[in-house]
Amino acid sequence: MDSKVEFLFLNEEDMIKAGVLDADRAVDTIGEVITLLSEGDYLMGGRAHNDHGVQLIFPEKSDIPNFPLADSADRRFMAMPAYLGGRFHMCGEKWYGSNGNNRSIGLPRSILMMMLNDVETGKPLAYMSGNLLSSMRTGAMPGLAAKLLARDDSKVLTLVGPGVICRSSLRAIMSQRFDIDTIKIKGSSPTSANAIKMKEYIEENYPQVKNIVLCRDMEEALKDADIITEAVSCKEGEWPEYKREWLKPGALVISTSTFNMEHKSIVDLKKVIDNYGMYENYAEEDNVGYDENGNRLHTGCMGEDFVYMVQDGLIERDSLTTFGEIIRGKKPGRESDDEIILVSIEGMPTEDVAWAYECYTYALVHDIGTKLKVWDRPYAF
Repeated sequence: MDSKVEFLFLNEEDMIKAGVLDADRAVDTIGEVITLLSEGDYLMGGRAHNDHGVQLIFPEKSDIPNFPLADSADRRFMAMPAYLGGRFHMCGEKWYGSNGNNRSIGLPRSILMMMLNDVETGKPLAYMSGNLLSSMRTGAMPGLAAKLLARDDSKVLTLVGPGVICRSSLRAIMSQRFDIDTIKIKGSSPTSANAIKMKEYIEENYPQVKNIVLCRDMEEALKDADIITEAVSCKEGEWPEYKREWLKPGALVISTSTFNMEHKSIVDLKKVIDNYGMYENYAEEDNVGYDENGNRLHTGCMGEDFVYMVQDGLIERDSLTTFGEIIRGKKPGRESDDEIILVSIEGMPTEDVAWAYECYTYALVHDIGTKLKVWDRPYAF
C-alpha cells in the first residue's frame, strides 16, 4: 500500500498559466456550481450547510499588550470551507487575512490561499494562491447574470466601485455581451485613482468600447445603463443609495457587495439570487430592527434585504428566483425588454472549490506548479 502523500503548490504565476484569468470558462464553471446548488449537491459550513464562512473578528480595544485590534477597514481572518458534488466531488477551503492597512505597505487588503482536499481520505491535493482565483470567481457571477438576464441589445455598462472585483466583473460581462460600446465608471470621484485606472484598463483591453464616462454622481452613473454592476468597499452604514427612478426600463442591476434601495420601491421588480439559505443565515445573525418610523433598517446586502422583505410581508418567498431555477428551466429569466431585474450575489466557497478544481486539473495535465511532499509514510500512525 502506497502511503505517500504529496500535493501541488501553485503560486500566482502558476495560477495564471493554469487559466485562472479565463473569464469565459469561469462563467461556464460558475453556471455548473449554481446548478449543483439548486440540486442540493453541495455543503457549506454551519448546521444548515449554508454559512458563507467563519470569521475571526478582532476587538476594538484590549488590555493585553500587542493584542491585534480592529484598527483598520475590514480587519479579520476568515475560513470558507465547502464540498461541491457533481463532476467536481471535491472539498476545499479558502483561508484569508484582511487588513485595510496593507495598502500602505504595498500589499492587497486581503491575502488569500486556497486548499483542495480529497473528499474521501482528506489528503491535500493542492495549495494555491487565491487572490486571482477569488476575484475571478466573484466576477464570473455578474458575467453569468449578464448572460442569462441582460437585454440582448445591451450597449451601456455601468461599473460602481472600480476596484479589483469590478475589473473581474468587467472581464466576465464583456466575455458574454459583445455589443457593449459605452462604459460608465462611478468611483469616489471622477478623478479617483481607481476610476482613472479602470478607464485606462478599458482603453487598453476593449477597443470596441467607444465611450468611457467618469461619472460625478450616482444618478449620472445609473441613468440610461443597460447593465449595472457594483463592488463597493465602504464603511458599514455608508452604503451607496440607488433610486428606482434612475433605472431605465429593462435595466439589469447586479450587486456583489453593498448598496441600498428603498424596500417599497422595489416590491414589483424581479429579484434573482444565488442562495436564499445563505441570506436567511445573514438575516438571523444580523437581526436588524426598524427605524423610528417603522421602516426596516438596511443591511447593505440586497439578498439579506430580500429576506427581510419576505418577513415583513412586502413580498412572497416564491417571488424570488434563484439562478439555479433559471438554468434548470424551473422559472423564467427575463420575461420582457422593459423588465427591471435586481440580482444579489454573495461569494460562496463552493465557487472557490469549482474554479480552483478547474485550475488544478489543468495544471496537472500541463505540468504546472511544484509538487510538495507531506510524507513518504506517516510517522504518527
